[in-house]
Amino acid sequence: MTLRDDAHGVLSGWTAPDAEQDRLRGLYVAHTETYADAMSRECHPDHLTASAIIFSADHARVLLTLHRIIKLWLQTGGHCEPDDATLAEAALREGREESGIAGLVIDPVPVLLSRHEVPCGPIRPAHHLDVQYVAVAPAGAQHVISDESDDLAWFGIDALPAETDDSVRELIAAARTRLRGMP
Repeated sequence: MTLRDDAHGVLSGWTAPDAEQDRLRGLYVAHTETYADAMSRECHPDHLTASAIIFSADHARVLLTLHRIIKLWLQTGGHCEPDDATLAEAALREGREESGIAGLVIDPVPVLLSRHEVPCGPIRPAHHLDVQYVAVAPAGAQHVISDESDDLAWFGIDALPAETDDSVRELIAAARTRLRGMP
């Protein structure tokens, strides 16, 4: 099975939490059916990406990265790579690379979808069709700032910095709801 096959299956079977998320789900499924390179950054103007909002072991804090280009606090994530077998693995890899934390545990079911404009590739406007997951760090996890970030920090769920994108706030809220149903 290819990464594109995995994405198509995951998105086709995903139960969206509301009508807007279901509209995005349909758009993403159609994208995977239309483009052989739907998962590649070479697919223009839009391509699927994967991200993970990382929670502390006690679910009280989130780890956010200050994006060096956008200058907003965001979840970890980015482009899928040829070696990624699944969307969840792509999100987990991105989380590990951008946080430096080994031992992250990811829920394999997406939490939300986010279509956002990006300065990516030769065609504008271009969009990331982001599939968003929730991951939990092991107790006592220490993060390491990667070269993709200006900063990386833990924030209390109710103490997010002002420069946190609204889509990240929505992701955190949805992830908190998901985590309430998990041990």
